[in-house]
Amino acid sequence: MDFWLPLTISFILSFLAIKIVNPIAIKTGLVDYPCARKVHEGHIPLVGGIAIYLSIMLASVLFIEQSRDLNIYLVAAALVLFLGVLDDRYDLSVKTRLVAQVIVASLMIFGTEIHLNSLGFILGGLELKLGPLGIVVTIVAVIAGINAINMMDGIDGLAGSLSLIAFAAIAFFLNKAASDWFLLPTLFIASLLAYLMFNLKLHKSFSKIFMGDSGNMLIGLSLVWLMVLSQNLETPAFKPVTALYIMGVPILDMATVIIRRLKSGKSAFSADRQHLHHLFEAAGYSRTFALIFISSFATIIAVLGCGADIFLVPEWVMLATFIILFIGYAVVTQHVWNKIEKKNS
Repeated sequence: MDFWLPLTISFILSFLAIKIVNPIAIKTGLVDYPCARKVHEGHIPLVGGIAIYLSIMLASVLFIEQSRDLNIYLVAAALVLFLGVLDDRYDLSVKTRLVAQVIVASLMIFGTEIHLNSLGFILGGLELKLGPLGIVVTIVAVIAGINAINMMDGIDGLAGSLSLIAFAAIAFFLNKAASDWFLLPTLFIASLLAYLMFNLKLHKSFSKIFMGDSGNMLIGLSLVWLMVLSQNLETPAFKPVTALYIMGVPILDMATVIIRRLKSGKSAFSADRQHLHHLFEAAGYSRTFALIFISSFATIIAVLGCGADIFLVPEWVMLATFIILFIGYAVVTQHVWNKIEKKNS
């Protein structure tokens, strides 16, 4: 089937859903208010995630062959979306969010019977099989994926752009593997493009919207689920370690920020302005520059990972390279933060 039709339909559905849900969000108070951590003008509707889910659900029903796994995914996605909407509206506690995310991830894992079985040959010639521990690792991966995307949602277009890059990489591998699941990440790409038109206000007639925690949770869950599913094909679509590169920047940013928080005696989930996009702002760069630079950096990492996978670079080499990249990223960003703090003191 020509994928351009479902892609076009998904884009149109997302566009229309934004237009329809937008006024409802304003009336019900589902909006983002400016505060010390959120610098923007006015009350912005948090409808991006809702619109994306509606378009994905409808397009999936129309163009993807119905199956138990697809239906369970759509139910799990709806639940995590609902959790996100509650968080957007009532600001749920970290504990409540984590417990709910574990429940949703468990529902999806036990319902589809899909989870990580192996971390590949990251130790060299020995495959690191997970066995029953794979369920726990998959749940942790889902929670990490959700929070990694959420932490990058700090400037207009960033979370959406990084998600686009990740979905594009997954779509590439699933298409290469001739998997029927190839269509799902492409539907997300189309829906995200419609969202970004409003989020970046590409035309004066578009009213600005945000993705909200509902969108971040939906995308984080979907990315991890698609990557886990890719490992459970008859022939895995890509190596497990390649997932680190597909979500490179969100993982690097989340890991370094959490380490900084723990070192300073704070909770790993405490809110602050220590993320990569905040660094660019503190250094005096515009948000547009930060968006372009970070998205380009993420694209380079994803391309490197995809290339290494295609050209059969040993998995232990890919892991060692990513660890070196992480150390370099942490050292450079900490050095820049120190310089900025010293300059402002």
